[in-house]
Amino acid sequence: MFTKEFDLDFGKISIYQNILIARLNEGVLFDVASNRKLLEIGKEIFKDEDYGYISYRLNSYAVDPMVYFESASVSNLKAIAVVSDNEMTRRNADEVERKFYKNSSDFEVFTELNLAISWIQAKI
Repeated sequence: MFTKEFDLDFGKISIYQNILIARLNEGVLFDVASNRKLLEIGKEIFKDEDYGYISYRLNSYAVDPMVYFESASVSNLKAIAVVSDNEMTRRNADEVERKFYKNSSDFEVFTELNLAISWIQAKI
């Protein structure tokens, strides 16, 4: 059950238990500045509690992989998942974006949102 939603200039953010789920708008560049907004929401909502992040990629957009360096410094952000039904998007996340995150075992790619939610809950 979603408990809170945020409409940002680059997409919608939903809070689901201990998970922040982002559905970004078509064609945006998700850069470090946008990521800082997400991290601030995570800090505000979860405080010092462990949480996970899901990038629910329903739309096509670009991701600056540098966002993962900053995300890696958040001690209570325990796992990141990418969900997409697009094979190229999944492959790019798995082969490129994963390399930029602190621990590749805390970064996973899925075809279905419910699988990503279950994985993150198990990681936390």
